[in-house]
Amino acid sequence: MKTPKTSISAREIFAQNLRRARRLKDISQEELALRAELSRTYVSEVERAMRNVSIDNMEQLAIAIGVPLRDLVSPDLFAPLEDRISSKK
Repeated sequence: MKTPKTSISAREIFAQNLRRARRLKDISQEELALRAELSRTYVSEVERAMRNVSIDNMEQLAIAIGVPLRDLVSPDLFAPLEDRISSKK
């Protein structure tokens, strides 16, 4: 019997942070893909944690969105934002 997954993977952290950063900057997936010279489908799959993204593409996406790569892999980057949102419910 498999035990439930309790921790979030690095891929999922990157995906969530990339999507949040993109939305905060009001950039579409298509625009991000153009800036990063990647396909929009690829960006969509990365944001949904369906794609095992290479470090080179992570760097391209970070540069394209204007956020340091270290922030996009940080599990705590958007924690204060999530805390504010959940406290309003």
